[in-house]
Amino acid sequence: MSVENDFTPRLGRIRDRGASGARSFQRQVKQAAARLGKPSVRSGFSGRNYGRGNGATPQALQTLRHISRARMRRVVVKVHIARARGASGVRAFSEHVRYIQRDGVERDGSGGELYGREGQEIDGRGFAERSGDDRHQFRLTVSAEDANQLGDLKASTRQLMAQMERDLGTGLDWVAVDHHNTGHAHTHIVIRGKDERGQDLVIAKNYLTRGIRGRAQQIVTDTLGPRRDLEIAAASQREITQDRYTSIDRELETQARANRMEITPSHRSGDRFRRSLHLQRLQHLERLHLASEESAGVWHLKEGWQQALKAMGRRGDIVRTLAAGLEPGETARGLRFFDERPVDAKPLTGVVISQGPDDELRSTRFLLIEDISGARWHVSADGIEPGGLPPRGAIVDVAASQAAPRASDRTIARIAGQTGGYYSDALHAEADPTATYTYREAHKRRLEALRRAGLVNRRKDGVWEIGDDYLKRATDYEARQGGRVKIAVRSWMTLDAQIRAEAVTWLDGDQPDADPVSARITQARAARVSFLQSQGLLREGEGQLPDDVKQRLHAGELKRASSTEARRTSRDHIALANGDGFEGRFEKTVDLASGRMALVGNEKAFAMVPWRPDLERHRGRALFIEARERGISWTLPGGRQRGLGR
Repeated sequence: MSVENDFTPRLGRIRDRGASGARSFQRQVKQAAARLGKPSVRSGFSGRNYGRGNGATPQALQTLRHISRARMRRVVVKVHIARARGASGVRAFSEHVRYIQRDGVERDGSGGELYGREGQEIDGRGFAERSGDDRHQFRLTVSAEDANQLGDLKASTRQLMAQMERDLGTGLDWVAVDHHNTGHAHTHIVIRGKDERGQDLVIAKNYLTRGIRGRAQQIVTDTLGPRRDLEIAAASQREITQDRYTSIDRELETQARANRMEITPSHRSGDRFRRSLHLQRLQHLERLHLASEESAGVWHLKEGWQQALKAMGRRGDIVRTLAAGLEPGETARGLRFFDERPVDAKPLTGVVISQGPDDELRSTRFLLIEDISGARWHVSADGIEPGGLPPRGAIVDVAASQAAPRASDRTIARIAGQTGGYYSDALHAEADPTATYTYREAHKRRLEALRRAGLVNRRKDGVWEIGDDYLKRATDYEARQGGRVKIAVRSWMTLDAQIRAEAVTWLDGDQPDADPVSARITQARAARVSFLQSQGLLREGEGQLPDDVKQRLHAGELKRASSTEARRTSRDHIALANGDGFEGRFEKTVDLASGRMALVGNEKAFAMVPWRPDLERHRGRALFIEARERGISWTLPGGRQRGLGR
């Protein structure tokens, strides 16, 4: 027998641990099987260095030889990769270009000027048409701290884009718009997701996150010169009393240990200056109830102080944006934020006063809502398709979104709990022999989506590593995907239009209780009652419209809307009865007092059916709709059937 195979077994005392011992041994076997093939050192592919620009990133990060990093001009670069998701995604590409050109972004309040490389005639519509087949789009926001000293930002933007083309080794199809509406000038740049050969443009992650910022800093520093001592000191002094996360806070975070730090005396002038900044900043944080001095020179920072400062900064930006867009005489003071309400609070009912950008890179929006008591609320609308955003004057109900993990997430977590934190197709089949292949594949697709979001890791052998907090991560992911709030439109018609509408309106229904009720709602209700009485639709002393009157008004509204469309397009209106079907393209929406309708039509005829938010993703596409007893069903070209309801 060879030495390698020679061994002497060492027997221990025989003990009967019963069924629990068998289960423990079985669990150990499963854990060992799941770990087979696991590398000693994690070598997971992050994609950080994959793509164009990877080799140029170290060079871009090098400071000028004769300039220290502290004297470099500071530039913030934000990057977002917008991905096309069918027809709605492509439409979002063109809408974003139009959006960054909106009125009010220039110094004089006019719309932004779209520009590209020197001598190039820019056509926004042409750029959008060229982007029709792109899988993705790069969106950049470049904001130099000293942008106001640069004058015309076009020159520095063109320098940056020319340098990016050299770094990436390809020509870029791009457009840009300068914004001056926030008090701090910045530039929005949109780059097509295609290189000069028409291939998908893939840019290395480290170049997007670090390389572009390094190039921008070099350009601004070359233009304005290095920062002088007085400029550095002045910039730091301004940060002391700012209610947002600053570079001083970043230094405090680095030096603190377990949210505790000590300010020690120093004899060096530079250190004394930084010490003074830190001390003054801590004193400001104390006034914000985010820090406290335990003893002389020893400070304690409140748990989550960084997140609190970032939230303050975001709210400040919102208030300033709102103040710039309000009518003369209006003020943003007293603004309330919906995300600060308790999750279990009653839905908020109110009128949409205005809307604006919540995140210009992602084209997400916020709504400014005045509730029925007259208070104004900021509501994030990031989970709503652009076409489903309620217009100004609409009546809405707003409730907190109650995100929860999917059933597949619970199954994955259960299997991972039995296998020591691992999931695979084989482990799933072993845990549940009745699970079909299709059923298990659905779980793998779910994990792939979470992997792309950076929430789980897949090993080379196909085994998924599932953390103990998997369900929490999945819940947070669902919350981000679906938005933080649910917005239900009660009326697409404004209060003024409802007063004299020959239809059943929101004002005609039961109104939520509120004390006090805003003057706007009170006056609209009184005017509506007077109109209904003048038309003989409501008798003196009656508080609600009779059911037969509501049916007559509803039918009359649909007839008028369909007749108007028929005259405009010279097409026939098809009124769908139970069992009837119709094929056409989702052309547009029609807002009625009774709700929003989707108009589906072809060359000869059209039909109007109740609209739903999930239908908005298919605007412009062909549909087959069918009237059923409980509502309207619709089928996509691929055969997937959905229900609209009534």
